[in-house]
Amino acid sequence: CVMEREDPRDAWVSPHCAGLAELPANAVVGTSSLRRLVLLRESLDRLGRGDVRIEPLRGNLDTRLRKLDEGQYHAIVLAAAGLKRLGLGERIRHIFEPADSLPAAGQGALGIEVRADRQDLIDALAPLAHTASWQRVAAERTVSRAMGGSCSMPLAAYADWQADGTLRLEAAWGDPEGRQAVVRVNGQARVQTLAEAEALGQRVAADLRAAGATPPPVEA
Repeated sequence: CVMEREDPRDAWVSPHCAGLAELPANAVVGTSSLRRLVLLRESLDRLGRGDVRIEPLRGNLDTRLRKLDEGQYHAIVLAAAGLKRLGLGERIRHIFEPADSLPAAGQGALGIEVRADRQDLIDALAPLAHTASWQRVAAERTVSRAMGGSCSMPLAAYADWQADGTLRLEAAWGDPEGRQAVVRVNGQARVQTLAEAEALGQRVAADLRAAGATPPPVEA
C-alpha cells in the first residue's frame, strides 16, 4: 500500500538567507539531487545570479545539516517531508511551491511492500492505503520508469488532484551540464484506478521524450 502522503515539496534551509534572492555574492548552495540542481540553476539564471555555485551535498540528514551549520554552504535544499517526519520542521526557512521546484516522483510518500502470496498481510495493511495518494504516486512513478529514472537522473514528476476531480501530472527534465533548457510537459485525465493513473504517466512520459528529454542509455 501507499499511505497518505506527507508534504511532497522541496524545502530551503538556511540560517542566513530567506530565499534565492537573498543569497550573498558567490554563495554556495548544497543539494545531492540532479533534479534540484537543474531547477535551482534555472531559477538562479532568471535572477541573473550566475555567481552562485551549486555544490554536492552528501550524508544523512544530520550530516547535511551539520555541514550547513559549519558554514560549508549558505543554504541547502532538502525534502520537506524528511525534515517534518524527524521533527526538524523548524529548520525550514522556505517551502518551494511545485511551480518553482517540481518535486521528484513519489517524494513525501511512504509505500509498504509484502510478498504477493501473503494475503494475510495484504488484508492487514489495506486500512493504511490512501487511494488518492497511491494514484498520484502511481502516475509519477510511471513517468520515472518510462524514462529509466533513478536518483541520478534530473527528472521531476508531480501529480495533484484538481477541483474538477481530474488528476494533473507535470513532468520536467533537465540537462545537468546546462546545454539545453529544462523541458516541461503536463497532462490531465479522470483517474479512478491505478491502471488509469499509470496510463496518464505513460502519456506524459511520451510527451516528455517528444519535447526533447533524453532517457539515459541502456547498459549492455
